[in-house]
Amino acid sequence: MTPKFWFAAAHEEFPPSVLLEQARAAERAGFDAIACSDHFAPWFPDGQSGNALVWLGAAAAQGTLPVGTAVTPVVHRYHPGVIAQAFMSLEEMFPGRVFLGAGSGESLNETPLGLSWPEPAEMLERFERGLEAITRLWAGETVSMDGGWFRLREAKLYTRASSRRPKLYVSAFGPHAAAIAGRYGDGLWTLGDPEKAPEIIDAYRSSCEREGRQPGAIILQTGISWADSEERVLAGARRWKPTQLPEVYLRDIHDPEQMQRMADERMSDEQFAEEGFLVSAEIERHVGRLSQMADLGANVICTQLIGQADPLGTIRAYGDHVLPALRRHASPAGRR
Repeated sequence: MTPKFWFAAAHEEFPPSVLLEQARAAERAGFDAIACSDHFAPWFPDGQSGNALVWLGAAAAQGTLPVGTAVTPVVHRYHPGVIAQAFMSLEEMFPGRVFLGAGSGESLNETPLGLSWPEPAEMLERFERGLEAITRLWAGETVSMDGGWFRLREAKLYTRASSRRPKLYVSAFGPHAAAIAGRYGDGLWTLGDPEKAPEIIDAYRSSCEREGRQPGAIILQTGISWADSEERVLAGARRWKPTQLPEVYLRDIHDPEQMQRMADERMSDEQFAEEGFLVSAEIERHVGRLSQMADLGANVICTQLIGQADPLGTIRAYGDHVLPALRRHASPAGRR
């Protein structure tokens, strides 16, 4: 099985106009879809925070590839009804090309809007209720429900796509969220960590079996950055170190400066480059790490462009060298 390779644009790092340029370059380079992060605040003090929903319409209009989020939180700052409406509207305009990557979010993006960050168990409960509302609205139901943190009263989508509803891919970093993905998702979205991903994938597939559903796509994600020297690529990407701290996804930590200090105290640059995202000047390292992710059973490998060293050069390097090598590796001839 040859996986698809998606390009993910980082709203945390680049302004929306620059991300449109990157999306055009990614389509030319041969990526199979365009995704984008969905943040209100960045991971670092000098970042960006463009609106993902606004950007998706422009990205879809300028290209021909599938588009969606990687990922949108549906437990706090967005009412699930608004998310259901937004992505169904995109699907009506761009039939067969729209997906919603849904996750449970981080305090970083919710607390600045005056929302209280819940404990993990409550967060997962909110997440499940949000996904229930979205899928029921997409199915054409008139929905009345009390989701605890949101309500719907005889709500329905008056504009619906004629061909299909958007695809729903559910993000999970642990087995409990993976079980939710099995109940509601058209696929599982998780990090391409070879030590942790197999357990999450197994939990997702077990949930699908219990629910009598066929497992959908397995999407594995990593950040990527390339430049012509190790010094340049690391210098340009090191501010992404906070994303490697598990507690920023679970605890009420929402100050980018605090997160940066924590990451610098606990993680060396070398650890970040070796154990975190794929940050290297060596093309062979990119190919090798992503080949390992493909061998985990991924249908999709989603690569999020990070770093200031050479963003467009990274896209060109992937188009000229990395993607062709990965597709050769995945083909029957390449495996002999």
